[in-house]
Amino acid sequence: MSVGLGHFLSLGAILFALSVIGIFLNRKNLIVLLMCIELMLLAVNLNFVAFSHYLPVGADKMGGQVFVFFILTVAAAESAIGLAILVVLFRNRSSINVDELDELKG
Repeated sequence: MSVGLGHFLSLGAILFALSVIGIFLNRKNLIVLLMCIELMLLAVNLNFVAFSHYLPVGADKMGGQVFVFFILTVAAAESAIGLAILVVLFRNRSSINVDELDELKG
């Protein structure tokens, strides 16, 4: 039995569903929310690579992989900025509970 496009798409859908469930079930911890967003982006990347691999012979197979590099760049920036904001919030409030972050000060 060989691994086909459907297997990769199923795995991507399962990872995406797990990340959506993680976002809806955990609304309190910012670190888990950031991890769920990263998992969602990785599920999309898996689908892009699978589609680019299984394209017909005459098609440009690098398109999906180029999108993956752009998504990985955005994900790395999002992680760095999100963790920096998280550190500042923890220093100011001594907590990373989302419910306690209800007001902004300018």
